[in-house]
Amino acid sequence: MAFQCQRDSYMKEFVTSVVSCSAAELKLESNGKKEKVKGFNVILKDTILFPEGGGQPDDHGTIENIPVLRVTRQGPEAVHFVCSPLEERQEVQLKLDWERRFDHMQQHSGQHLITALADTMFGYKTTSWELGRQRSSIELDTVTVKAGEMEALENAVNENIRAHVPVNVQLLSLDDPAVEKVRSRGLPDDHAGPIRIIDIEGIDVNMCCGTHVSNLSHLQVIKILGTEKGKKNKTNLIFIAGNRVLKYAEKSYSTEKSLTALLKTGPDEHADAVDKLQKTVKRLQKSNLTLLRDMAVLIAQNFKNQPDKDNFFSLHNKDGDNEFMNIIANEIGCQDTVIFLTVGEEKGPGLFLLAGPENVVTELGPRVMELLQGKGAGKNGRFQGKANSLTQRAEAEALLRERSRRRSAGEE
Repeated sequence: MAFQCQRDSYMKEFVTSVVSCSAAELKLESNGKKEKVKGFNVILKDTILFPEGGGQPDDHGTIENIPVLRVTRQGPEAVHFVCSPLEERQEVQLKLDWERRFDHMQQHSGQHLITALADTMFGYKTTSWELGRQRSSIELDTVTVKAGEMEALENAVNENIRAHVPVNVQLLSLDDPAVEKVRSRGLPDDHAGPIRIIDIEGIDVNMCCGTHVSNLSHLQVIKILGTEKGKKNKTNLIFIAGNRVLKYAEKSYSTEKSLTALLKTGPDEHADAVDKLQKTVKRLQKSNLTLLRDMAVLIAQNFKNQPDKDNFFSLHNKDGDNEFMNIIANEIGCQDTVIFLTVGEEKGPGLFLLAGPENVVTELGPRVMELLQGKGAGKNGRFQGKANSLTQRAEAEALLRERSRRRSAGEE
């Protein structure tokens, strides 16, 4: 069965009826975590909402103003997941998120065009592709591409866009001899109904279920951003098409303006200015590390030279690191002294080190780690790790100071 979205990819609203509605669950990503959402799977008599397939994500839209959260294909049916139930045989109106759909049409038709010309011009076969949220990639069956080939490919692609080449959709039966001449990477196991063919006149004939533009001029423009090393001796071609090129240009210009204001140089000098800054930062970081090491030694010596020093030493330094803390611990020595050191933001994440008599560290190390909401491990009189929050540093210090006082007073 060909859905209405496949017969007319430009239709934005559609009236149909509900065939079935059943309770279901869907895993949706929220803030980087997948959560189960309870709702309903709705099958309609027909649909303008494309179910994901052929490398193309599903459409967004509404059924009777109820948001459709996912559209998937199950055999010949498109299954719409919604959070509110609908009555069987109910007449409903569908509305399509046109901006998302047209973007997918531009990227998908753009992929067909690039794939066809990469094969014709250089013999590079496409083995897979991905329609990404910001940019798309085509996996080419070649270890590398030669200099100038991508520029030539981009020029040829855009020449065909300017030529207003028609794109036609055909439906063929599986036993039609014409199917054998069509470029394809195979049909899904649960495919049902006629074979859908996308014909870019004079350029490419390809088996595909996705939504496409009706003329290459609707692609506007294609920009090949470059290539990257792919998996198993493949090369990934990165591209954007249509409105994404306009958005990319707008974002690039905005970034260029910001860099010009920050670097006080023209766009052609940005790279050199950043290179100089990076080298300066590296020199300063090296000098800072040297100063921190020297400071760590002086801090330890100052403590050791105190005539009335006790058996507990605590210090927080915002700019230190693990080496800074270990130098202090080594210089002071932890046979008789309990040493508690932290580095990082005072109320934020950081690093910690607890050193001292082995029995004290073994007992209190896990408690200190808990107060600092951290992770770590200890052995041989040292316990150190990462702190997710130094907010309770004072409580950890008070705990250690009291233990040191009792130990010094012979109360344990």
